[in-house]
Amino acid sequence: MYRYIALLRGINVGGHKKLPMAELRELLSSLGFRDVQTYIQSGNVTFRSSSEASAEELQDTFQKAILQKYGWQVPVLVKKPTEIEEFLNNCPFPKEKKEKSYFTLLFKPPSTENIETTLSYQYPNEEYHITPQCVYFYCSTGYGRAKLSGNFFENKLKVTVTARNYRTMMKLLELSGF
Repeated sequence: MYRYIALLRGINVGGHKKLPMAELRELLSSLGFRDVQTYIQSGNVTFRSSSEASAEELQDTFQKAILQKYGWQVPVLVKKPTEIEEFLNNCPFPKEKKEKSYFTLLFKPPSTENIETTLSYQYPNEEYHITPQCVYFYCSTGYGRAKLSGNFFENKLKVTVTARNYRTMMKLLELSGF
């Protein structure tokens, strides 16, 4: 069995694209995935597959199934637990900041030009580091007050992103049995 973690972007936010987690688990189980578990209502899923598939194949399978059942597109990012662990291990912040950080995962690497443009933005109390797959973000006053958000990084880097906090990333590793 192969273990995976799927992150759905933009569901159950502000009353848009409502997708109950019980229905999502049922849908993914009907596709043949096993041990499907969800965590909170924002589209975090751990699952197992009897055959190894590429992240792109799994993402495509999820997106098509959701489109067919609900009639709307949902960006889906699939990672192996080892990749999530790498994001956590490679966080450039010290432990006390890391545990209060957000991990903005990128669906594809941004261009060097877009990274350089984005790095020109600096705000008090906010720190970030950009890699080809993740923006590590820390705000001492809390994410809800931050100027730099997932939407900011998505617009400036010109790639689809989805953000999760440290606690969620750790919980997904735990749920995946990693």
